Amino acid sequence: MALVAGVDSSTQSCKVLIVDADSGEVVREGRANHPDGTAVDPRHWWTAFQQALEQAGGLRGVEALSVGGQQHGMVALDHDGEVIRDALLWNDTRSADAALQLRAEFTDWAPAVGHVPLASFTNSKVRWLADNEPRNAERVAALALPHDWLTWKIRGSEELSDLITDRSDASGTGYFDSVSNEYRRDLLGLCLRRDANEIILPRVLEPDESVQGPGFIVGPGGGDNAMAALGMALGAGHASLSIGTSGVVAAVAAEPVVDPSGVVNGFADCRGEWLALTATLNAARVANSVRELLGVDFDEFSELALSSAPGAGGLTMVPWFEGERTPNLPHATASLMGMTLENFDRANLARASVEGMLCLLAGGLQAIRELGTTIDRVALIGGGSRSEAVRQLAPSVLGLPVDVPAAAEYVALGAARQAAWVLTGQLPQWQPEGSRSYDGEPSPNLVSNYTAISQQLIDSNHW
Repeated sequence: MALVAGVDSSTQSCKVLIVDADSGEVVREGRANHPDGTAVDPRHWWTAFQQALEQAGGLRGVEALSVGGQQHGMVALDHDGEVIRDALLWNDTRSADAALQLRAEFTDWAPAVGHVPLASFTNSKVRWLADNEPRNAERVAALALPHDWLTWKIRGSEELSDLITDRSDASGTGYFDSVSNEYRRDLLGLCLRRDANEIILPRVLEPDESVQGPGFIVGPGGGDNAMAALGMALGAGHASLSIGTSGVVAAVAAEPVVDPSGVVNGFADCRGEWLALTATLNAARVANSVRELLGVDFDEFSELALSSAPGAGGLTMVPWFEGERTPNLPHATASLMGMTLENFDRANLARASVEGMLCLLAGGLQAIRELGTTIDRVALIGGGSRSEAVRQLAPSVLGLPVDVPAAAEYVALGAARQAAWVLTGQLPQWQPEGSRSYDGEPSPNLVSNYTAISQQLIDSNHW
């Protein structure tokens, strides 16, 4: 039995799956937590990987390995390969003003790289570094993403020239053109305020290309959303909606996706195609914060939410608790609108939090469809998808049938599937099993009411 390893180095933790390359069966697994925060020393990721790997029984018998990881994080390295400063992660919004600067200085970002600068993206973090830590910016010899850096460490290399990446993760930097598969060093130089031709950037491998590791081969890896799509065998007409720390709507597209407004981000996927994606900063923690406030467990929270009528008695929650990325409002705050003495109760509050979160995500789904990407069904994944209230309310809010695949580590499974691909030369046809389907009557009035209230808050700019 040939074994492969899939690694998911996410915002919150590292997961390692040891998988049968033929069947896709998980034979061993391990997990270790990452520290909280929006800026993290990458060495914590290496420690967590080693702990998760030990829990998974090590790499005995493993012939190939791939890493999926959180996107957009900036790992700056000096000439000796040392980390210059804590990596700024995707959810670090200190670079919001830098993103605005870049959008003003260059107006064709979307045609050039698939998306416009946002606080989440690597290019805006590079500009923030140049303007706020110029001495550190001068020390930069190489720039990598979290999955690039961890792959490099796993290979045991100390040479910056050995850094590798893939199209999916590189396409989220803001200085990589996924159509030509080339870095835009002119745009990187604009961000870093210096000549970027001397900066070492990870070599971009083909989707089925590999390099040598210590006793096994290593695949190109990928960004977490593209890896999840690979792990679920996501195809045309089927989008994934991941409700975790962030909320991500992703749909595979046969052609590059370009949205000059910046609402939809056009990335590459892990199979040689493209991924239309929207992401929110606020997702599972919206309903969870209300659950904790109400002092109930997850099942009781779902019962409360489902006991309220559609529309939550007139309560509307706009859940921009941590600012927001879609829409691009990094300094926004959350609002609870329509409160009266009659409707302000526990059940309505619970339902309003779920409806508000789903309405926020529905906006991203609709934006992707308006660009011509067909979406007929939605696969609901992530920690937030375990809520029965979320499962039952999602079809009505999204206006589409919803499938909930069996709980699994789909990013790590996608990485394992890629590892099996580079090992055997064939993309395995593993299929997720145990999916449950949900349907419901669409609630367009609910979404339109949420949209109108959101726009009023934007227009008033009360924060």
